[in-house]
Amino acid sequence: MSPPFATVKGMADVPVIDRTSTTLRVAEALRTMLFAGDLHPGEPLREVSLAESFGVARSTVREAFQVLATEGLVTRYPNRGVAVTALSADDLDEIFGARLVLESAGVRAGTSGSDLKPVVEALAVYAEAVDSPGADGQAESTRAHLEFHNSLVALLGNARLLASAHALTADLRLGLASVERVRRNARDQVADHRKLLRLVRAGDERGAVAELERHLAAAKTSVAARVVGG
Repeated sequence: MSPPFATVKGMADVPVIDRTSTTLRVAEALRTMLFAGDLHPGEPLREVSLAESFGVARSTVREAFQVLATEGLVTRYPNRGVAVTALSADDLDEIFGARLVLESAGVRAGTSGSDLKPVVEALAVYAEAVDSPGADGQAESTRAHLEFHNSLVALLGNARLLASAHALTADLRLGLASVERVRRNARDQVADHRKLLRLVRAGDERGAVAELERHLAAAKTSVAARVVGG
């Protein structure tokens, strides 16, 4: 096995696992930084400095950018280079509006007697990620946070709606990672989610939907303050 790439100067240590081509390993390292909140929405990505830091050719970094661009994680701007993808205010309106429709429908299903075990388990995973962060740290916590919300949509028993929920939360992972890295209030977030689950378990549809609306509105405000671009 060849040695991992050098650490990117000024960023968190990100070991690159040698299991694929050099291009994909660079893309994996950058993806890890993105989801850990080490690279922020709208931040320019400098081909030359990254190539030097990773000890690879500039063409390799360009190819890694292309991989991330197909995933929507970075955006190419003509004559301006590449930057971490940023969301617009309209993007956030659409994403959070769609999430509210899907997740409130899931909450209503939950208060009407759907099996809540998957939601309970998702919340337990989120709480564990916050209390005992692993090697992935912020990335794992963010992923678990969003999976709790997706577990609410799963209560509807509709695979297409769940796929839509996953697509919406994927769009938010970068923004949420950036917000949570700054706010450092993950335990408060877990407490809020426990409150929501209590209301669902109690069959309090009105209270649960109101709590979900409050939570998503606050999240939208926080994300907008950190990540809205162009």
